[in-house]
Amino acid sequence: MEQRNQTAVTEFVLLGITERAELRGPLIVVFLAMYLMNLLGNGTMISVIAGNSQLHTPMYFFLCNLSFVDMCFSSVTVPKLLSNLISDKNTISFSQCITQLYFFIVFTTTECVLLSIMAYDRYVAICNPLHYITIMNKKAWVSLSAASFIISFLNALLHTLLVYRLSFCSSNKIQHFFCDVTPLLQLSCTDTSINELVIFIDASLLVMLPCLIILISYICIINNILKIQSTGGRRNTFSTCSSHLTVVMLFYGTLIFMYCRPSSSFSLEKDKITSVMYNVLTPMLNPFIYSLRNRDVKMALRRALQTKVSCSKARMTRFTK
Repeated sequence: MEQRNQTAVTEFVLLGITERAELRGPLIVVFLAMYLMNLLGNGTMISVIAGNSQLHTPMYFFLCNLSFVDMCFSSVTVPKLLSNLISDKNTISFSQCITQLYFFIVFTTTECVLLSIMAYDRYVAICNPLHYITIMNKKAWVSLSAASFIISFLNALLHTLLVYRLSFCSSNKIQHFFCDVTPLLQLSCTDTSINELVIFIDASLLVMLPCLIILISYICIINNILKIQSTGGRRNTFSTCSSHLTVVMLFYGTLIFMYCRPSSSFSLEKDKITSVMYNVLTPMLNPFIYSLRNRDVKMALRRALQTKVSCSKARMTRFTK
């Protein structure tokens, strides 16, 4: 309670992506379009997987979870960004900022862990296919998915409590379009060494460790693929994990650049662009990457569209009669 009373700042000002007024209109259109495409693409992916019994497998279960996380991930930051661009009111209360920070960390961590689980799933399917059903049984994939969310909620709670204890007694202007850890630490007038240490440990355990699991899994997968004699067999085997690998490279590339580097090299202006990449662009692209590069998803989507068109034609026929 004592620490909280020292906090003179009761609200923050989000300076957003740009201060140039002439760019507000185009940015509203761009971010609204990207956000709607995110909701539509990921929502369609969840509906197609849930509605097709042939896709009720570990790989598509994790993909369904990933689509849900991507929808929530962008929903934490983009609506507030759009609201600020439209109304020109850039303030956010202390409690809203802390809440946004909490859920941002939750879904960032969940995506990291989920991508590593999906890589392990592909490793078992390709390198140990005879035991795949035994290893990745329903209890295992539900437990792994639940664990990713539990770890994320606890990790976010730790970071949020550490930020909550800080005092903000001078500037309240956040050089960002949402409440992230780094710009908040730069505004604090108290010692942030514990926060920085936890961020470093967190980046090692929940960003670099999953990244290492993904790397090892794909080294084993590629080694196994190279042992396949036929070119067609190699291509078909690799196609089952190529979309996941593309998503991993997009997400982890920006995330590692953002958080796994010395604090002296931080540039908030450049970091805004990087944040747009993994906050808005990557979640929007993920369903399209999976749908375009995955034969099963394309077939299920085509069947769903054909069924919908057939139902629409039948209703129109009844209506005309």
